[in-house]
Amino acid sequence: MAEDEVYPPNRPQDAPRPEQTPQAAPTGDELALRRRVSDFEREQVADVLREAAAEGRLSYTELEDRLETLYSAKTYGELVEIASDLPNGPTAPTASAVAHHPQPQPGMTVHAPVINVFLSDQKRTGGWLAAQRQEVNAVLGDVTLDYTEAQVPYDEIYIDVKSILADVKIRVPQNAIVHLDSNPILGSVSEQAAGIGGPAGQQSTGPVKVFHIRGTAILGDIKIKRGPRLSKRLGLT
Repeated sequence: MAEDEVYPPNRPQDAPRPEQTPQAAPTGDELALRRRVSDFEREQVADVLREAAAEGRLSYTELEDRLETLYSAKTYGELVEIASDLPNGPTAPTASAVAHHPQPQPGMTVHAPVINVFLSDQKRTGGWLAAQRQEVNAVLGDVTLDYTEAQVPYDEIYIDVKSILADVKIRVPQNAIVHLDSNPILGSVSEQAAGIGGPAGQQSTGPVKVFHIRGTAILGDIKIKRGPRLSKRLGLT
């Protein structure tokens, strides 16, 4: 190459390299859509699809196609795609919805949305942050879920319980609405009447929460109780 040969001033070798932009962390909405779903959640969406077909919103061919897709779905985002155009179908989280739900307060306990108990016991009482969907799998153990003092930032809560030779107690606010789907097999699933509770001054006055509880008890017990526990009503704790 001749000594006086000059490269063009804007040749690619001299062009400044673009700075590598760090990849943004996924937002809360994105993480919610990526969340793995349970069989319980798939069955809930299946009920929505079947109801829509019964009302004429879906043809039976569409129902079969969507059910086939549903049972292979792995994430919440896939459930949204399957049934978001139907009444009561799952919806994608929005910034406003996320902002509506308070964040954990200092000193508040945050638990995983799945409880697995085997030959042991687990209790969630006092001021804990409740998940919207809770699974309980108890074998030869005891589980207590007390929602009367918990922070429950959702209007509807879904609880799926499997009790095998175990005792599971779920305590809801006095004014809660409970939709119970029970399947006892040589076991017991019982719900306390709404009128039973502490003195009138201790009745729940907050917003009414709706609890959708699906309980399978195999040689075990599942009990749904209302209002604060007795020791709390008597001021002993």
